[in-house]
Formats: sequence, C-alpha cells, structure tokens
Amino acid sequence: MSEVSIETGAYAKIILHAAKYPHCAVNGVLLADAGKTKEGGRNQSLDIVDAIPLFHHSHYVSPMAEVALTQIETIAQSENCVIAGYYAACENFRDNIVERCPGLKIAEKIVEYFPSAVFIVVDNKKMVQHLDSPAIKVHKYSDGKWRPRESLIVFQSPYVLETVSHLLQKGVERDLVDFDNYLDDQSQDWTNQGIEKLVASINASTLDDDDEKEIR
Repeated sequence: MSEVSIETGAYAKIILHAAKYPHCAVNGVLLADAGKTKEGGRNQSLDIVDAIPLFHHSHYVSPMAEVALTQIETIAQSENCVIAGYYAACENFRDNIVERCPGLKIAEKIVEYFPSAVFIVVDNKKMVQHLDSPAIKVHKYSDGKWRPRESLIVFQSPYVLETVSHLLQKGVERDLVDFDNYLDDQSQDWTNQGIEKLVASINASTLDDDDEKEIR
C-alpha cells in the first residue's frame, strides 16, 4: 500500500495558511521529492517536502493561477521535485470535505499530469486542539473521485504537531506569504524560506533537548 509522508515544513505551511485566514477558504500546491517517489502509477508512495500557499481570494483556474503553477513548476524542477498534490481549507468551519473545497479544477489539473497526486483537506475542527492529532485529511483520486485515505499519513518527524503548535502559539501565521500577498507586494517571498528556516531551527532545538535528557 502506498504511503504519503509529509515533512514538518510542508505541514506547517498548510496549517499556518489556514490559521492566517480563518475567515477565508485557502489553497495551495504540494511538492514531492522526485528522487524518493516510488513508481506505481496511481499507487506510488510520495514524500511531500514542501507546500506552496496560493490564494485566499482567487481559488480557481484563472490567469493568475496559471502563472503561479508555471512558476511553481520551475521551482520544483530546480529542486528535483514534482507537483504532486493540492491542499485546501474551506471557509465554513464545518465544511471539511473535498466537495466543499475551493479550486477543485486546480486539483483535477494536477492529477491529470500526476496520477498519484494527493488532495489534502484541512480539518478545521481539529485545528482547535492541534496537539491531539493531525488537522488534515488525505485523499487520492480513484474512479473519477477524490477518496479519503487517512491511514496513509506518515510524518517524517515525531515532533511535527508539537512544532506547528509552537508556531501557532507564537503567531507565525502572520508571517506566511501566499501568492495573493505576493501579487500585492512582489518583494514578499511566497516560497516562505523564512518559515522553513524557523521550522528547521525548532527541530534542531528539540533534538538537542532530547539528547540532553538522554545524557542525564
């Protein structure tokens, strides 16, 4: 059975994007490590290494979406990655299903070119108590429909939920930049390298703390 592993930085950006705009639907694109992608058609395993926040206003296949996807493709190729999925959070707190998500045409466009693509839906209800369990639902495309595959989720680090909860407590979602923000101010970094570095520093600090505990 195929697995969908998600690195901390990718998961963090998904959750921070939803947290920054709790009154809006949000969406974005997922990148997978091309070198770690195992062949298997629609059933290949994926290592999701990054999430690129797209919109909180314009969620559909528009000229701006085409521009964004073209730029993301360039970024992916330069980092030996592939566009391997889509994520979204619904505007309504209780709407946590694919059918209510924005920009379904974008997801369909991605799976057309990458049959094993995943669709991650943010579970708004689980965002409230984030340490308890992942606040996402993973889906794969089968027989013309996105179907839930919760059992496939694997986190690369045991500290993912703790790290992202820490970021939320510090209000880091305010620093996240999506493509809408970039269109308003092109000096902003919509790849969010600053958040990537912050996540890496928190992970390193957590590992150091654990090493100290073991020594003691």
